[in-house]
Amino acid sequence: MCCESKRRFLLLYATQKGQAKAIAEEIWQQAGAHGLEADMHCISEMDKYNLETEKDPVVIVISTTGTGDPPDTARKFVKKIQDKTLPPDHFAHLQYGLLGLGDSEYMFFCNGGRTVDRRLQELGAQHFYDTGLADDCVGLELVVDPWIDGLWLALKEALQFQKEKEGMNSAVDTVSNSLSTALHAVHELNLSSEVQNLKLEDEGARASGVLSQKLDDISLVAPARDTEPSLVHSVPPVSQSALNIPALPPEYIEVQFQDAQGENPHLSSLTSEGTTFEVPVTKAVQLTREDAIKTALLLELDIADTAFEYQPGDAFCVICPNNVSEVEELLHILGLSGKGDDLVCVKVKQGTKKKGASRPQHIPERSTLKFILIWCLEIRAIPKKAFLRALVECTSDVGEKRRLQELCSRQGASDYTRFIRDSNVCLLDLLHAFPSCKPSLSLLIEHLPKLQARSYSVSSSNLYQPGRLCFVFNVVEFPASPSRPVSRKGVCTGWLAELVAPLLHPSKNTLDTKGESSSTEKISIFPRPNNAFHLPADSSVPFIMVGPGTGISPFIGFLQHRQKLREQHPDWKFGETWLFFGCRHQDRDYLFKQLRCFLENGTLTHLKVCFSRDSSTAEVAAPKYVQDLLRLCAKEVARVLLKDRGFFYVCGDKKHMADDVSNAVVDILSMEMEADKLEAMKILAMLREAKRYLQDVWS
Repeated sequence: MCCESKRRFLLLYATQKGQAKAIAEEIWQQAGAHGLEADMHCISEMDKYNLETEKDPVVIVISTTGTGDPPDTARKFVKKIQDKTLPPDHFAHLQYGLLGLGDSEYMFFCNGGRTVDRRLQELGAQHFYDTGLADDCVGLELVVDPWIDGLWLALKEALQFQKEKEGMNSAVDTVSNSLSTALHAVHELNLSSEVQNLKLEDEGARASGVLSQKLDDISLVAPARDTEPSLVHSVPPVSQSALNIPALPPEYIEVQFQDAQGENPHLSSLTSEGTTFEVPVTKAVQLTREDAIKTALLLELDIADTAFEYQPGDAFCVICPNNVSEVEELLHILGLSGKGDDLVCVKVKQGTKKKGASRPQHIPERSTLKFILIWCLEIRAIPKKAFLRALVECTSDVGEKRRLQELCSRQGASDYTRFIRDSNVCLLDLLHAFPSCKPSLSLLIEHLPKLQARSYSVSSSNLYQPGRLCFVFNVVEFPASPSRPVSRKGVCTGWLAELVAPLLHPSKNTLDTKGESSSTEKISIFPRPNNAFHLPADSSVPFIMVGPGTGISPFIGFLQHRQKLREQHPDWKFGETWLFFGCRHQDRDYLFKQLRCFLENGTLTHLKVCFSRDSSTAEVAAPKYVQDLLRLCAKEVARVLLKDRGFFYVCGDKKHMADDVSNAVVDILSMEMEADKLEAMKILAMLREAKRYLQDVWS
């Protein structure tokens, strides 16, 4: 079918890290096979489309970032459609289908997509296809794949409906009925996380095959028994199925090695976030004992000679490199060991079939090969199915080729989730597991995402320590597993720990350690202000802080700031302050024992601590977790929130703490108000809406 005879639809995407764009590109690629033509644009390119006059169906793929915000590329679009002066029939002519991407680990799941969807509905736009909400917590593909499958029928029905509206046919009622049928057929595409979790848990209950491996060459061997699947081995029904695999993504990047010498770009060119600052690390302190389960470090940066500004509660980002030894290993596997320092030129391949192909913004046009692999590409990223599909073409062994096809196929969806996604497998792991796979450098640039800067909460106050910025982090550890035979440290935390190793002092558990030698090591940072997670503007308002583990980090800045304000303004009225802190062991990972100092000088009114792994000989068991402490202080917590109109801050792990804390607050409100749980949940929702219940959490 020639291009002119294909029916057009508008395809818009709004992406933060590339997921939504990749899914939109998959839709664009599949459209031709269905006799359709997708006119694809980033939603920010408002000069290339016009929803006010758009007559064809519109498909929108949009992600969510931050605390439920639309991605940066959608900010102008969202601001435009949220204009209060727009009439309720502004988009009455518009038919659209929307696919939202999110992560149910976070409070405002898919809120970027929901925001756009809700506003389009308010302005009169009509769904031609049910909204899909894909959850990265259990696997986007669980919703994305069936949503795309059902899209084509709905699009054709919508286009036919549009055609008849224009007077080209008279059977409007018939088409309306069939459109209704199409809508009902896809009604269940918004799959719930709970159902999918049950499915995954059921599949995960089967013991995974143990892969033997030799550490000298890290060769993976399939289990002797054929009853257990693994990364490299499948069992029926997958091993005997005819496979539905994704279309092969078109190649679009060309890499040319050059003899000329040249300099690498400055690290500031790697981010579009505005000004970056190269600052020295002046202090490093290990806050945990050597025998603690996690290693927590405090780093101090000298920002005195920069224009970097922050408030307690803000975050900032660190531009970090990939592990150099992993890059060397990757170069070796690719047969490029001697070419790491060679200059390469990256450009779009002539004659590519990829629509709107351009060199990725995070890849410099000219730099050394090592610069691209160390600073530009997320080589630890979990490979997407499109990448696996492309790797099939680079694999010579028939068995390995088949297994890669299975892992990217519809039939192998649960194997992909279990052995790649949930196992945190990266490109290096795949290349070890499938040794006949030899991808090109251009393929890596096409499929590996941008190496993202890592975000950290500020743990200091510029009022208390002028010209200094402190932050605290755990050194992340990824233990070895059958699918990943080598243990690894986090990309950024591992690099920072190695960088400051010469600075670490024997003295532990103090912010005021003296005698650390000055460091010449510098890191590049840029600000990431938090619009809400700040101290109350009115100093007389009381507040509660809940921060177990490194979640205490921003509250150190809060307390430092409050202490200086008390010293500078003795005539001000200051509200009471509560801190709930928890860790595993009092003697191993009580990060800031000098919290007692804040308590003694009156900055901190109430300090409640618990230790989850310490044994107790008391008749009444001591509280183990911060939510237990909150329940013991139920009356005071309810008073601060309800009577005194105070603030409530939570910082730390989302999966294992933040939800438990919010549940505890609901229970407290229900009990103290003598109301049912639903009413208590409404009160908590109102506190969130009023920005009085605030979270800074991570998964």
